[in-house]
Amino acid sequence: MTKKKGKEFDSQGSTNDILKGVLEVTRSGIGYVVIANGTGDVLIRQGNFGTALNGDTVRTRVIKDNPGSKRREGKITEVVSRKQTEFIGNIQLSTNFAFFVPDTDKPMPDLFIPLDKLKGAKHKERVIARLVQWDKSDKKPTGEVISILSKDDENDAAMKELLASAGFPLSFNPDVMEEAHALPVTISKAEVKKRKDFRKTLTFTIDPVDAKDFDDAISIKKLKANTYEIGVHIADVSHYVLPDTLLDAEAYKRATSVYLPDRVNPMLPEKISNELCSLRPKEDKLTFSAVFTMNTKGEIKDYWLGKTIIHSDHRFTYEDVQQILDTKTGIHQEEILLLNNISQLLRKKRFEQGAINFSSQEVRFKLDEHGKPISVVVKESKESHQLIEELMLSANKVVAEHIGKVMVHDKPLPFPYRIHDRPDEEKLRPFADYARKYGYAFDTSTPKKISDSFNTLLAAIHGKPEQHVLEQLGIRTMAKAVYSVDNIGHYGLAFENYCHFTSPIRRYPDVLVHRVLESVLEKHPVADKKMEEKSRHCSERERAAMECERAGNKYKQVEFLRDYIGDTFDGVVSGVASFGVFVETVLHKCEGLVSIVSLSDFDDFRLVESEYSLVGHRSGRSFRMGDKIQIKVIAANLDKRQLDFEWVHGLATTRPAKEKEKVKEKKKGKKK
Repeated sequence: MTKKKGKEFDSQGSTNDILKGVLEVTRSGIGYVVIANGTGDVLIRQGNFGTALNGDTVRTRVIKDNPGSKRREGKITEVVSRKQTEFIGNIQLSTNFAFFVPDTDKPMPDLFIPLDKLKGAKHKERVIARLVQWDKSDKKPTGEVISILSKDDENDAAMKELLASAGFPLSFNPDVMEEAHALPVTISKAEVKKRKDFRKTLTFTIDPVDAKDFDDAISIKKLKANTYEIGVHIADVSHYVLPDTLLDAEAYKRATSVYLPDRVNPMLPEKISNELCSLRPKEDKLTFSAVFTMNTKGEIKDYWLGKTIIHSDHRFTYEDVQQILDTKTGIHQEEILLLNNISQLLRKKRFEQGAINFSSQEVRFKLDEHGKPISVVVKESKESHQLIEELMLSANKVVAEHIGKVMVHDKPLPFPYRIHDRPDEEKLRPFADYARKYGYAFDTSTPKKISDSFNTLLAAIHGKPEQHVLEQLGIRTMAKAVYSVDNIGHYGLAFENYCHFTSPIRRYPDVLVHRVLESVLEKHPVADKKMEEKSRHCSERERAAMECERAGNKYKQVEFLRDYIGDTFDGVVSGVASFGVFVETVLHKCEGLVSIVSLSDFDDFRLVESEYSLVGHRSGRSFRMGDKIQIKVIAANLDKRQLDFEWVHGLATTRPAKEKEKVKEKKKGKKK
């Protein structure tokens, strides 16, 4: 029902109603406010933006209903929050004033820069500037220069531009840094007394070789024959980052750290992430822990949740642990081997219960001292990674189960569960039909049958030519995991209850989880009415970070292959579209496009969606996902992060005669 005039409402609304949504500005200068409740967009014409910029969350007043049309027109009345406050561009300097001209394809006014806020920037220099103030009465927003970009470091500028355009601040403002530096380094005796002491229990961390923030540690102690106390200890970020502080507001705004090929844009200042909360060896650290009483069969007999203090005895890298697992020798080998056996049992049990076993392969570039990619590193999930993964999953699961039992006023306690919906039926059906063409049956009758079919398929295709295409297409049927108070379970993990508890240094939802859990353990559960709104914000920031990371990796792919223009490589068709074929090089895992225009010299190729392929109208020659072909690198555009390939004629697959006939029949509209 529509509320009174001038109030926010949640229906289609009429003139003068106030709506809240996100502003999307087109290159032409027209804007649309996307309303959060899905009731349709509101058109914003030039002159009605107020002080809003692209991506801002705004309130808009409907000024025109346009009867007979779904399109309403509005005028922005308030900026609720800004997506982006830092921009890259150039300084225009005069004798008495300066302006910052942003590099953007979306209309945006220049920033007025007071001369005492230039930080030494000169005329036409490229800089990063921050929007400081823009009142309705101001014709121009006011800004300040944060830093001057080096002319010789295009990579640095490109990475910062990715972060800024995604709405991630490039630095912490002085007030936030001052608050962080004021945090005490020493741990008081009074604080120690409040916590369970694990400092005399064998404890260690296992992380990547280049990690600086160690936010989880494992402890192990034998209780009796075949029974052990296994602790999962997580950095107690919520002890330092308190609600209603500048640090908390900044962490919430960012919601996640962003991992680019040559840098990390952290959620929290280094004083917290790399010092106070990093579980470094030989130092006392405050932690929040899930402690299991577990037997050697991987059965959890009991658990305890609470605040602790630890002292890590050793810092392992994944490579260190893998060597111990491979050779059965090394420091703390007995405990490492035992934990690995338990983790593998937990993993086996999880897949038996319906978790889906998609193989994970991480591709990273090795960079030189200037950030230039010099080689490709492919990291696969090994038992050393799985050892940590399974224990973290167990901790996340038991925390969610514990909170899931808590009721406040006969209602579930608001909590940011990590949820994952079932596969999309519309995507699953054609995938199942396609898998059947390779001889793999797929039962879609129940969610459990679907997950069983996936695991049977994934095991059967391992090492076969069709592995790549079926894995990629299978992943595309999956829903995206998000945060929500509506606990529908986590389909991919086969968990009824799941949350993120184990990485509060780099994920804000984990901080929220710690706070709710602490309130429950203290017998005063806090029901945050804004938890769903916070969950949606964290999900949105997570998606933005993932897109930013993909763009950063794509930039490095282009930068790497621009040294190989004219060279020929083996490739695998990784995607097809009406405008061409995407191909990933086998050696470097770099993806580029073979355009339909370049293929038109050989045949008239058409997209056959059901076959995930481009098929030649005359010859029947096909380019299908998973096909191995050869390509030549013909262009590498860093500005557009785009690679262009050319097919090396003669090495694409050709359809069997029967398949050619099927295509012809489909074109005639006949059923076969």
